[in-house]
Amino acid sequence: MSRLLVCSEIDLPSVNMKDWLMGFHDWDDMGDDGTNTYCSYGDNVMMTIPDMHIRHEDLDKEAERFGVKVDEVIVMSKHSAKSGRAALTVHPIGNYHENEFGGRAECLVKPSPASMTAALRAIVKSNDMPENQLCFEVTHHGPYLEKPTFYIEVGSEQTHWENKHAAEILAHIIDDLEPDTGYPTLVGVGGGHYAPRFTEVALKFKANFGHMLPVYQMEQRDDEDIVRMIKSACESTGTKTVYVHRKSMKKPEERRITALIESIGMEPVSSKDLEPISEN
Repeated sequence: MSRLLVCSEIDLPSVNMKDWLMGFHDWDDMGDDGTNTYCSYGDNVMMTIPDMHIRHEDLDKEAERFGVKVDEVIVMSKHSAKSGRAALTVHPIGNYHENEFGGRAECLVKPSPASMTAALRAIVKSNDMPENQLCFEVTHHGPYLEKPTFYIEVGSEQTHWENKHAAEILAHIIDDLEPDTGYPTLVGVGGGHYAPRFTEVALKFKANFGHMLPVYQMEQRDDEDIVRMIKSACESTGTKTVYVHRKSMKKPEERRITALIESIGMEPVSSKDLEPISEN
């Protein structure tokens, strides 16, 4: 698999992750395309961009025009949160509604479920900073790409972004990443932005998550819009299987959402339908 690793020069954790990765191996300088610079090691290509990644649309196409084979994109990034809590997160990208933070309106980017979920499991296994929140985030923000993509992030304020050890943890995960491709792929529906139930399921069961649709995206939305979002999430992820966080909704809403999932030929599942990960 050819991975495109994206570093933004104006994103401190992104730069820190790149610096660690560059120190792990001898990378070959590939030159530049007039805007972005490239270097390679094995099947990995490091693309360094001068602007903020969330608004750098079609960066996969730019890399391909330069001659880079792109199977998967990993964007190295900072994570911002009002809580100010230290965090290491991964998430898919795209917009269920408006595109205030890059990308296209009502358009999701193909996720990379096996790699993204493997990265989450590795984060939990590798983390030695007890203050860190370790989790998925649900689908949000740009840019728009055509290749499967996920973000890996250090959060969530300046002191954490400056923490080079946090970046080192994620750099090792990127460098060693081996996806569990044999696990079933799920779309997650329900819950909040930090997807606690989907994180828990991914850590306990043989399942890889793609797009995640939280409750706040469905509030005050009619059936037609909810169906559009679920269908888009499933089609982009490449699955018909949906994990519903039932306890995040009142019973009437849970029944409504489950019925809508079934009405478009998708299959709602729960943890009893999944195989546990062996602790051995």
